[in-house]
Amino acid sequence: MIEASAKRVVVAAPRGYCAGVDRAVVTVEKALDVYGPPVYVRKQIVHNRHVVETLESRGAIFVEELDEVPTGATVVFSAHGVSPAVHAEAEVRGLKTIDATCPLVTKVHNEARRFAAQDIQILLIGHSGHEEVEGTAGEAPEHITLVEHPDDVPGVEVADPTKVAWLSQTTLSVDETWATVSRLREKFPALMDPPSDDICYATQNRQSAVKQIAVGADLVIVVGSSNSSNSVRLVEVALEAGARASHRVDNASEIDLAWLEGVTTVGVTSGASVPDELVQGVLALLADHGFPPAVEEVLTEENLVFALPPELRKDLRRQTVGD
Repeated sequence: MIEASAKRVVVAAPRGYCAGVDRAVVTVEKALDVYGPPVYVRKQIVHNRHVVETLESRGAIFVEELDEVPTGATVVFSAHGVSPAVHAEAEVRGLKTIDATCPLVTKVHNEARRFAAQDIQILLIGHSGHEEVEGTAGEAPEHITLVEHPDDVPGVEVADPTKVAWLSQTTLSVDETWATVSRLREKFPALMDPPSDDICYATQNRQSAVKQIAVGADLVIVVGSSNSSNSVRLVEVALEAGARASHRVDNASEIDLAWLEGVTTVGVTSGASVPDELVQGVLALLADHGFPPAVEEVLTEENLVFALPPELRKDLRRQTVGD
């Protein structure tokens, strides 16, 4: 048995909620306060089971599509964004909409429209079926070709190789995205870049932070749900950075104690849609099984805050004046 004094737990920082997720979750909470339940939410507001269940307990109703929302009801669009067709459907059905799309996703939508207006073919790097990809592709469907992986590049064809640009889903692996861009540029030397990197600051910071704690770690535990793209990527990044093993869990109850056998150094982090109480639950379990208090390794400080959606801010001000 390994002595407790030889063991070490390192928790990454930054981890957990990013500005876009915090804004989206608070949007639903404030909407429930202002309008009262039920408030409908199209898709999961963020990809975290615990967050969704907590909001459901307060009266939020999560639906897959707008035809599940009663006419005239209030509906919140998730942080991942929606296509223009969804906005149009909501208007036709008389729904009161609150758009909680992350501003960094909105930036990608704007870039897609700008390139399409110039008749430039867009190579969108992302995962088929992901809500963010569906929303971005809906901005200019006739101009967008999805590229999921570097190995897909040889099969990519465009009408005019001199008029082609790339965009990406905001939650991808930074390293794999740049590998895909590099392969695309080899095939299309005139490939245009977006005005700024599409992968969000929080995704990049969390991947850099997990690389820092994964070096020499016997085990890295990533807290996050299975449908959270950025959480799944953190497991991959940890293994690539040198962790002997890495596993994703929704919470501490999903940890297999066999993972801890023979382990000296454990790294812990969480995806961008994970409340920190779930990380603390993992650290408590480790403490219960002979590991010392965690040491936090801080890569960088994050201070970005996004304002709530304007339609909600207006109603909040009206409520305050009325009170």
